[in-house]
Amino acid sequence: MASPGTPTFDQLRIFLAVAETGSFAAAGRRLNRATSVISYGIDNLEAQLGLALFERDATRRPTLTVAGQAILAEARTVAHGVDGLRAKAKGLLEGLEAELSLAVDVMVPAAQLGDLLKSFQREFPTVSLRLHVEALGAVADLVLTGRARIGISGPLATIIEGADQLERIHAGSVKLVPVAAPDHPLAKLHPVPPGATRDHIQLVLTDRSPLTKGRDFSVLSPRTWRLADLGAKHALLREGIGWGSMPLPIVEPDLVDGTLVRLALPDQLGIDYMFDAIYRTDTPPGPAGSWLLQHVAARHWA
Repeated sequence: MASPGTPTFDQLRIFLAVAETGSFAAAGRRLNRATSVISYGIDNLEAQLGLALFERDATRRPTLTVAGQAILAEARTVAHGVDGLRAKAKGLLEGLEAELSLAVDVMVPAAQLGDLLKSFQREFPTVSLRLHVEALGAVADLVLTGRARIGISGPLATIIEGADQLERIHAGSVKLVPVAAPDHPLAKLHPVPPGATRDHIQLVLTDRSPLTKGRDFSVLSPRTWRLADLGAKHALLREGIGWGSMPLPIVEPDLVDGTLVRLALPDQLGIDYMFDAIYRTDTPPGPAGSWLLQHVAARHWA
């Protein structure tokens, strides 16, 4: 049995265009090619592979054969890899960035972030930095829309619309713990009975982007105050207005001096809030951004 030949990348692009648009004519419009060129490219690809990729009928749109469906996933993988390679080469050709825009989840502890950016400044003194601090899906939104080149995002980057356009690198985590002021009613319960949190205001971070509109995360009480600023949430917690979860590194001084107390909630003792360093697959960072990604991935935020 003869072995399949090696298709060209152009043949794979034509194949993907036909599969995704549903017709040779539509694929030609997408690629700015004549329909006859598209048909010729598919014929050559099928000859190279020794497989029929489409069912052809003059009265119907071309449909993938079983073999075509199997080849489609591999073709997409190859195309994604080549696009990534070209984008990476483009970034290197452009050289060192003049400016780098970074979006950071508000849960990232400020002291550790400052230490990281101080090292960045020493390494790249000529690169200007534009820093955005956002909550929930807003970090990924900034990266997806191109307003930030790199993001340090919480776990929502994996579930929002457009997540398939993002490259993700695990970047550690921070512990979130439920806290309240010492005179808050929940702080006087040891442990807090199941369901007791429902009777008290929970201070909840909200998203300034539309990506998680209408969705709640770790909300236990029907009574909520919603804030887009973690500093404001911290201040209101210290005032005893409500209870809520906070990154442990941020409230640790309060727990030590008694300004806040950690709540013994049976349904929320504490969770690990996972971070990902993210960037668009079609616009990978240059040298300065790549350095930042590498050091974010190695950072311990706790």
